[in-house]
Amino acid sequence: MEIIVWAAHVLLAIVLVVLVLLQHGKGADMGAAFGSGSAGSLFGASGSASFLSRATGFVAAMFFATSMSLTYLSVNQTESSTSVMSLMDQAEESENASEVGAEKKSIPDRDQNAPEVESGSKVNQIPE
Repeated sequence: MEIIVWAAHVLLAIVLVVLVLLQHGKGADMGAAFGSGSAGSLFGASGSASFLSRATGFVAAMFFATSMSLTYLSVNQTESSTSVMSLMDQAEESENASEVGAEKKSIPDRDQNAPEVESGSKVNQIPE
């Protein structure tokens, strides 16, 4: 479910950017108003909203809705999902448990990496 909302959120963000860039800005009208035309266009007296401005408003509302739903989904996640911090805590706990277990084991008298030697052999023995 969350993946679908993420995909819609990213798609809406791209569409919103494209719609904003396609619209005709008011700054161009103000420059033309000083040279000629009516003073009403200087302060934004315009007719009804165009298709692009209505589409931008709708996409912005949908973007807001997906943002809120992603927030809701992230807050209400179950504890079964693992985060980086919980993995680090588990690793530290297992490391501490293995250190305690290693202290309880008796330390052998001989080296663990030394090869096995027959009792009659004089290899790897300390001379007397």
